[in-house]
Amino acid sequence: MKGNFGARVVAPGRVEFRLWAPEAQHVRVLVEGGLPERMNLDQDGFFSTTLTCKPGVIYKYEINNDFVVPDPASRAQVADVHDESIVVDPNFVWRNSEWRGRPWTETVIYELHVGALGGFKAVATHLPRLKALGVTAIELMPIADFPGRYNWGYDGVLPYAPDVSYGTPKQLKELIDTAHEHEIQVFLDVVYNHFGPDGNYISSYAANFFDDTVQTPWGGAINFKLQPVRRFFIENALYWLTEYRFDGLRFDAVHAIKDDDFLLDMSAEIREAISDRHVHLILENENNEPRLLSGDDRQPRYNAQWTDDWHHCLHVLLTDECEGYYEDFQAPSQQLARCLAEGFAYQGEASKHAGGKPRGGKSTHLPPAAFVICLQNHDQIGNRAMGERLTTLAHPDALRAGIVLLLMTPQIPMLFMGEEWGETNPFLFFTDHNDELANAVREGRRKEFAHFAAFTHPETREKIPDPNATQTFLKSVPRVPENLTQAQAGYFSLVQKCLALRAVQLTPHLGEMRSREAIALNAKSVRAVWEFGARGRLTVAANFGDAPVQCAPGAGALLISSNDHQDFSGNLAPRSAFVWLTTGE
Repeated sequence: MKGNFGARVVAPGRVEFRLWAPEAQHVRVLVEGGLPERMNLDQDGFFSTTLTCKPGVIYKYEINNDFVVPDPASRAQVADVHDESIVVDPNFVWRNSEWRGRPWTETVIYELHVGALGGFKAVATHLPRLKALGVTAIELMPIADFPGRYNWGYDGVLPYAPDVSYGTPKQLKELIDTAHEHEIQVFLDVVYNHFGPDGNYISSYAANFFDDTVQTPWGGAINFKLQPVRRFFIENALYWLTEYRFDGLRFDAVHAIKDDDFLLDMSAEIREAISDRHVHLILENENNEPRLLSGDDRQPRYNAQWTDDWHHCLHVLLTDECEGYYEDFQAPSQQLARCLAEGFAYQGEASKHAGGKPRGGKSTHLPPAAFVICLQNHDQIGNRAMGERLTTLAHPDALRAGIVLLLMTPQIPMLFMGEEWGETNPFLFFTDHNDELANAVREGRRKEFAHFAAFTHPETREKIPDPNATQTFLKSVPRVPENLTQAQAGYFSLVQKCLALRAVQLTPHLGEMRSREAIALNAKSVRAVWEFGARGRLTVAANFGDAPVQCAPGAGALLISSNDHQDFSGNLAPRSAFVWLTTGE
């Protein structure tokens, strides 16, 4: 793919270097082993030159004879974000070049942190286990080069460069190739709404890359009104999807992208550029904007959105928590019923967490597969002060009922690494910043939770783990058990059984499924029905309370229950879930 940014091999032994630096008077490329080479400026603010050199050579850019910077479109770094960039040969011999992906309706996502699992090569060793579990896609938390040894990935500053601590570009391609060999899709979480606070030099030679008149939680917004800025990110998306053959992208916090057209333009260009295989585009969007998900059913603008509403309803039902954004979910069973039937709980209603402003739009026309649902993900665990997982917060029987609801409804399910065996280790927020930033992040983290009841006293806030401490990262590493305990085996077998049933009994019909009804049976239980085909019907009922609830059984055969009961008396037992399915001509 021809691009406008970075170092690109254009012929054997020839490399073109391009840097958008509209506020620089002159730029030189400093290539290892050679003299500084002055770059030519065009009318659009791009400096470029083509030199005789080979992949593997290291380089930096010198701005105005004053300071040197890494390439903002670096494909790899020698060490960290402040160091030299490396020219990378894009060529790779794919063993599974005929892979064309999988339809979206077959998707079961497993979100993971590459560093916590040991890097690209180590992640590949988990693929046989995940395939046997029933996972059909892994989603990598952001891998763009970030400062330090470890990071969640949302402090990345070099969006084209896989972080060196995870492995080489070749090792990343080998991971993807191996996943395709196991018929597992690979999605990548990308961050197009901000850059991290350390190692971003762009404003020193392209200040208009950012718009300080529009503020985001991370500072001035990225200025997508400028064509070179739009191209930087659209070409980044295409780079991951074409050169690395990722099967899809998850776009982080697009509500912080202050441009109404950029997301639509990007999806349109991706769809036009890649038409020979399945490519799936997923949003995180607090604004619940259905227009981004609309379009041709065969080729939607974006396939789906992470549905935080669904998660929040379940979390309140499982834990009774009501602080923070959970204050918007005071009627969780009713709101969950709406999520099951229509996707979003908030479709224009006022949100306390949004300062009383309306949130969301009508989503009743969207199919169930337009929504990615989960019980846990990196945000919902790691943004807790102590990083607790549901295994330490919820009753185990209620959690099993939640797993059945997650995996046996028509929305697209997502698991978080370790969830399949009931991991109890926390997943904490971790960074590896310099001392000044480390202090600011530590204090900011503690102030963030000052209004929560458990942390109103300064002494209790001191107990919140320091994000920059090595031990914080190490505590967040899931421990894959060699031998499952009885409790771990119970979780694992339930997940595996649900996913096996889902693949055979539900997946073939997901494209047809539409909600017939969804109701709250009481404050702690729900019942939902979807119809498909001429006579097909799926019924799911779940009770998260500690008392039985009267409930009519669904049509057809009992497919699975969370408590292994194979009959149904007309009452939902406490903390249980049941699934019925009927198919017909």
